[in-house]
Amino acid sequence: MTTSSNTPSARGTLGLELLLGTLTAFAPLSIDMYLPALPRIAEDLGSSAPVVQLTLASCFAGLALGQLFTGPLIDRFGRTRPLYAGLALYVLGSLGCALVPTAEALVAMRFVQALGGSVALVVPRAVVRDLWSGADAARTMSRLMLVMGVAPILAPLLGGFVLQYSGWRAIFLVLAAVGAVALAFVLKTLPETAPPHSGSQTVLSRLGAIVKDPDFVGPALAGGFAQAGMFAYIAGSPFVFISLYGVPEAHFGWFFGANAMGLIAVAQLNRKLVTHLPLHRVLRLALSLCVITAVGVVAVAWTGFMGLWGIAVTLFLFVSAMGLVGPNAAAIALERHATRAGIASAALGALQFTAAAGASWAVSTFNNGTAMPMAGVMAAMAMLAWLAAFFGLRLRTRQQGAGEASGMASGQGSARAG
Repeated sequence: MTTSSNTPSARGTLGLELLLGTLTAFAPLSIDMYLPALPRIAEDLGSSAPVVQLTLASCFAGLALGQLFTGPLIDRFGRTRPLYAGLALYVLGSLGCALVPTAEALVAMRFVQALGGSVALVVPRAVVRDLWSGADAARTMSRLMLVMGVAPILAPLLGGFVLQYSGWRAIFLVLAAVGAVALAFVLKTLPETAPPHSGSQTVLSRLGAIVKDPDFVGPALAGGFAQAGMFAYIAGSPFVFISLYGVPEAHFGWFFGANAMGLIAVAQLNRKLVTHLPLHRVLRLALSLCVITAVGVVAVAWTGFMGLWGIAVTLFLFVSAMGLVGPNAAAIALERHATRAGIASAALGALQFTAAAGASWAVSTFNNGTAMPMAGVMAAMAMLAWLAAFFGLRLRTRQQGAGEASGMASGQGSARAG
């Protein structure tokens, strides 16, 4: 367990966890709040559903690219100053989204908004690694998910309310206001937790050390693909529920929120599991559940079994299983990288949102008026996540075997020399 010498009093406080969870919630808030408005945006801007769905893909791309830039910055300049700049850009991007004249312009402004919001994803993970490690880090990540999980519950409901009474553009004005309030709180309360910067390693050398670590590569890829399956659901569910099954826009948030409640509940269960089981074992169990439940979504989408409630129940089970994936994948991936937590957090997040951008693009591209594109992409991503974890385990075992063989050879050589 590690503790920052800069801010020993910050470690473990409820206020810090609440603030970090709120920052982590920026991505789901920005993504989920406007989901009920997607069909309305397409109609208002004279565009098609696939084009409007690209606003999600551009958001994911901005979150991925932004994190790649953010990681080296927060390792070099600390956690707080880059966060101030990112939140300011987020506010400007949100205002731009509210003023766009075309769907193509909205795609571009969502990218700008996401670039700013990406900083709020990288910093909390880095701060957690500054202050915690191992199972403690996994438990803290689970508590952050409790705070973060409120966003997917409230965001679609709030978005549906704002859409009903003020139109979809007002949704982005609300997001701009949220960003401004968050910036004010960060300026006032967030401590600096970064360890002293060491200039002995370049960004590429630090990144090289990260990607050579099997305990980073396997969990990061597994978490990234699983997250992509989650975002395939996010991209496809508004049209599946609202357009295909006729759920009113104002009621969509109840279905979406129920799934988020499942994710929160399972994430809190994870806090107990990691006390008794190794993190790797819990992660493999979670990924197996993701594969099984995603196959269930495909079966219901293909057969139409139980209609709306069939798809709702299987989606609930899939999203709930994700509550075991995110905290453990992040904790394992960041464990060995305390001195480069910023760039490790950025690489982890960029990988996740690059996969998410690809998944949402695939859902948009293969949109055929059924639930199958969403279900098929979810299942493909879940299977890739499971395979990535298996690959990481094999790589880890092989590396350990090579290390043991090298140690034995060295010992034998010393004995002969003696």
